[in-house]
Amino acid sequence: MIPFATDEGGFNGPTIGEFFPEAIFFAGTPFEINRIMLVRFLAVAVLLLVFWLGTRRMKVIPTRMQSIVEMGLDFARVNIAEDILGKKDGKRFLPLITTIFFMVLFLNITGPIPFLNIAGTSVIGVPLVLALVAYGAFIYAGVKKSPGNFFRNALFPPGVPPFLYIIVTPIEFISTFVIRPITLTLRLLMNMIVGHLLLVLFFSATQFFFFTADGGFKLFGVGTLVFGFAFTLFEVLIALLQAYIFALLTAVYIQLALAEEH
Repeated sequence: MIPFATDEGGFNGPTIGEFFPEAIFFAGTPFEINRIMLVRFLAVAVLLLVFWLGTRRMKVIPTRMQSIVEMGLDFARVNIAEDILGKKDGKRFLPLITTIFFMVLFLNITGPIPFLNIAGTSVIGVPLVLALVAYGAFIYAGVKKSPGNFFRNALFPPGVPPFLYIIVTPIEFISTFVIRPITLTLRLLMNMIVGHLLLVLFFSATQFFFFTADGGFKLFGVGTLVFGFAFTLFEVLIALLQAYIFALLTAVYIQLALAEEH
């Protein structure tokens, strides 16, 4: 964590500038790598390592690592893919939904981990790419199911009086083809930004009260420390919840594209 005590003994809270750190490698090039990029690389590397260790030697009586990986895969398959899409379509889109769930989870969980302290999804690039992938899957599913009817039924819902299409069609276009990827992106991004700022605020305030503040003000550090640890646990829950919501909404959008009226 970065201390925010000033030279004059005051206190400055965290700022949005934390999400735009200086380059560490390849500064000034299109391949610039900063701290957040390194966190992303690490999260993906750990994700690949976990699945490699859990699946390299599959046994009828699973090892502990195999059991953990199987539990995670079963959660994505049963509680997200099959619950929303059914067994047939759930199986078709399971690789996509599973990948999104675990990628978001591992990139989120770096936020409350000491010495990393920032989520890989707290800058718009990753949330936007994942939202566009989900959006592309939604379009693909609908066009694949009904090539001639998907866009027509999405923009001109059956049963609506024709004279109302001048109002309904723009609304349907914005809500279906614009709002969905934007809300997917912003929901994940904003949760990770706010979580990071609050954690930094609590722990930097703790450092300030313990080591800079005078007299009885040091006692406030106990409160900020307790809140910091409590919110760390809460951030772990948020990391899991946001991964679940992102994967769930991806499945819901695909299910809507596969609905019979399309």
